[in-house]
Amino acid sequence: MSNLEVLKNSDFILCFGQFLSNTKQDLVEAINNAKKENNAEVVYMHAVDSLLLKDFYTQFIKYEAGSEEGISALLLDTLVNSSSETIQNYIEDLDIGYISAESSAGEEEFEEIIEKSKNKKSKVLFVGSDIFSHERVENIKKILSAIDKYSEFEVISENDFIVNDENIEEVEEILPFNGTVIYSYLDNQKDENIVYASVSFSRIAKANDGDKIKLKYKNKEVIKQLKIEETLQSTIAICATKNIGDDFLSCGYIYKPVKIERLED
Repeated sequence: MSNLEVLKNSDFILCFGQFLSNTKQDLVEAINNAKKENNAEVVYMHAVDSLLLKDFYTQFIKYEAGSEEGISALLLDTLVNSSSETIQNYIEDLDIGYISAESSAGEEEFEEIIEKSKNKKSKVLFVGSDIFSHERVENIKKILSAIDKYSEFEVISENDFIVNDENIEEVEEILPFNGTVIYSYLDNQKDENIVYASVSFSRIAKANDGDKIKLKYKNKEVIKQLKIEETLQSTIAICATKNIGDDFLSCGYIYKPVKIERLED
């Protein structure tokens, strides 16, 4: 069965690490079908929120950029009750308080997942492409594989993630992404020359709607235009790309802390 069919037939969906506003319409349609036909609950987990998605999910868990490994571990702790001795020992050794605090995802939010999913029959965790750009992706794959094997949730993704290795490493220190951060994602509909930002982001960046800006990251730079997007509810701005590797924003990890220089016309 295809991933879309799995989603259509489910009644509880966790969507983790996939920005769904104005992109992945087939995925959105499959989830909306599950909501309509199966009264599916949808928990949307991402670092960027948009008002366009308010009617899409029944619960939103916002986490910090860079904390996907920690979020995966919190999901493992939440969703797995009975497993191998190796996995159970790993779960018992997790510092849930630290991970929750540093990822800005409350423990009570994960408890709500369990409460909402109690009487559901077909539970799915969809893992988006964001996760596979993380530098700790190999460890994240081990965590996701354990969730798929030992929980009631079927884990699906467009990327291969199943590994037969239960020797999961300790969650690496979760470092903050301070300042102005850009999230780059694949989208053929949006203009890749524009950085879409909330009012709060533009204030931090000291740039106004329509301004030409230079983004600097390490020894690389690129020129874009800033556009205020009223529906964005985040201090992280977004920038579409049509192809991975078009510029430094779309290479490597999808969140980049950048310095912004406002350019005069």
